[in-house]
Amino acid sequence: MKIFSPLYRKALAWSRHPRAPWFLGVLSFTESSFFPIPPDVMLAPMSLASPQKAWRLALLTTLTSVAGGAFGYAIGLFAMDALQPWLQASRYWSSYQSAVQLFGQWGFWAVFVAGFSPIPYKVFTIAAGALAMAFPPFVLASLIGRGARFFLVAGLMAWGGARMEEKLHRYIDRLGWATVALVLLGVAVLRALDT
Repeated sequence: MKIFSPLYRKALAWSRHPRAPWFLGVLSFTESSFFPIPPDVMLAPMSLASPQKAWRLALLTTLTSVAGGAFGYAIGLFAMDALQPWLQASRYWSSYQSAVQLFGQWGFWAVFVAGFSPIPYKVFTIAAGALAMAFPPFVLASLIGRGARFFLVAGLMAWGGARMEEKLHRYIDRLGWATVALVLLGVAVLRALDT
């Protein structure tokens, strides 16, 4: 089923919009604290469309994502009591509980892995605030994890250029379904750790 191809074409069109960097920054900020769509969907085609700006776009994505993570941290620190009933009713509750357990064991490394991987980073930002993790290590782990991820995405797209764009277009549906499978596997692993 080809549902990712049309989305990819739309994201590529948006990536060429004059205000695309603003959209990317807003998407990156909101994804780190509450929005479900990762900024990679804009960063990748924007880096393909303008390879000479790829590093700047990766830096913008990283900084706005970490700022959004700090906002998520503040939500956890100051509003967890108000947020908890909603969180318990949402699909993120088991991820949040797993994040709390991982923080108990790994702290800094839990934030780093969540920043780099497809695990919902927003859950870890809120958990870090709710558990009052020290803020400087939280920011450092977020900068390293998010930066590594976004600079890798931007670098691969800029390096691949038009060839990469053609291959992505050809295989985007397979890649999309593979990503969905990885996210489901990640959720299954987190649930297994939870029990």
